[in-house]
Amino acid sequence: MQNRFVKNLLLLLTLNLLIKPFWILGIDRSIQNRVGDSDYGLFLSVSSFSFLFYILLDLGITNFNNRNIARNQRQLQKHFAGIMGVKIILGLVYMLLLMAFGMIIGYGPAQMSVLFWVGINAMMLSMIMYLRSNVSGLMLFVADSFLSVLDRLLMILLCSLLLWTPLLGRSLTISDYVYAQTIAYTLTFLVALTVVMRHAGRLAPSFDRKFMGMILRRSAPYALLVLLMSFYNRLEPVLIERLLPEDSGLLQTGIYAKAFRLFDAGNNISMLFAVLLLPMFASMLKKKEPVAGLIRLSFSLIFALSAIVAISGIMYAEPLMKLLYGLRPGEDEIGFAARIAQSAGIFSLLMVAYVAVSTTYVFGTLLTANGSLRLLNTIAGAGVLLSLIMNFLLIPRYEATGAAISSLTVQTAMAVVQYIAARRVVGFNLGSQFFIRLLAFLLIFMASAFGIRQLEVSWLVSFGLTLTAGIISVLLIGLVSVRDILTHLMPSGNRLKSG
Repeated sequence: MQNRFVKNLLLLLTLNLLIKPFWILGIDRSIQNRVGDSDYGLFLSVSSFSFLFYILLDLGITNFNNRNIARNQRQLQKHFAGIMGVKIILGLVYMLLLMAFGMIIGYGPAQMSVLFWVGINAMMLSMIMYLRSNVSGLMLFVADSFLSVLDRLLMILLCSLLLWTPLLGRSLTISDYVYAQTIAYTLTFLVALTVVMRHAGRLAPSFDRKFMGMILRRSAPYALLVLLMSFYNRLEPVLIERLLPEDSGLLQTGIYAKAFRLFDAGNNISMLFAVLLLPMFASMLKKKEPVAGLIRLSFSLIFALSAIVAISGIMYAEPLMKLLYGLRPGEDEIGFAARIAQSAGIFSLLMVAYVAVSTTYVFGTLLTANGSLRLLNTIAGAGVLLSLIMNFLLIPRYEATGAAISSLTVQTAMAVVQYIAARRVVGFNLGSQFFIRLLAFLLIFMASAFGIRQLEVSWLVSFGLTLTAGIISVLLIGLVSVRDILTHLMPSGNRLKSG
């Protein structure tokens, strides 16, 4: 299983590193620079608000289905038509409640218009994620890898036309951006549906009430988990916009978005581990196969990757912000410096949070695969409570920076608690030597990064050297072995010959 994990992780990482960084840093960033912080802040706030209701679109069905198909692949043909019927009904309920609550909290016409299309996009994304849960549950990781980047690839093509051609014949608006997402999600949904139908064999959705009740009961614990995680992962932009005065709220949400964008870019890469690990852990635990080796390998890789990215980002936070978000027309140097300094500070805090979040994609996924949903929901509920308390205390005083402090605290607490819980429930032991290596890697890398920072070279050269030093530190300490990785990548026959 470790061989399969390494091979498919390499494919997933390659595709996503080719597509998603360009999407986030090239297209999405250019959209914000074109429409302005306030309009983009409106979009981010409304999008985050819509994701607070995302659970209504899924009710835990996707995670339940992924684990269920991985444990018994014959369940696809048995359940697919019925679950599609459930998803359609949930989509209608979601849209009604989303628009109703948008009016209740006082959204104006502009916000309601964006909210409607963002809701449609959320519906399409939920359908895509359900279809992909079938693909990965069938262990069709190559197909799932390409589906994981298809929507972003289509959005890159569409938004490039909007940004850099005279296609519109007018100024770009945030609504144009949302419409482009709708088109991309719809096309991706059709491709994913075609892949699944080759294995499911039945197209027409079923609306059997008895079956729907059974599915919703079995997926309810997963639904609660997704709901709670959505709150403590997506709450900050909504609270910034709601807790601060209107003009300040939208502006601070836009500033938070600049730092959050890079956090989200790294998070999208780390999330790929969970995509592979959930069906693998579920299958191994059902067969009572030992999982310690896969845990050690996946945690070593994700910790090394996230730590290198985080520490490098923190060391060069201000130059990165200046590169991505330059001086705006009419902005003076003092205002520019203040804006960059705030964004860099928020970014540094979120980069530390990024390392913590990344570890949850191993230990939280392990608990999910084990079916420990009650425990995970208890942990996530505590995370929501902590997030609300900290945000209400910090945002009015420290604005977007307060939200970043809250995120860092909550994510770190969740990572530590999930590791302790997973160790006790599943019974694995990584050993003290493993954690000594982690600490040694961090110390050596941070010392190297600080030394490189003192060199009198351009910051881009220094940044590249820092990333290289991180990779060398990993190999030097033996946290990740190149020989082991190559062994996992080689066909079994070749491994026998080389041995």
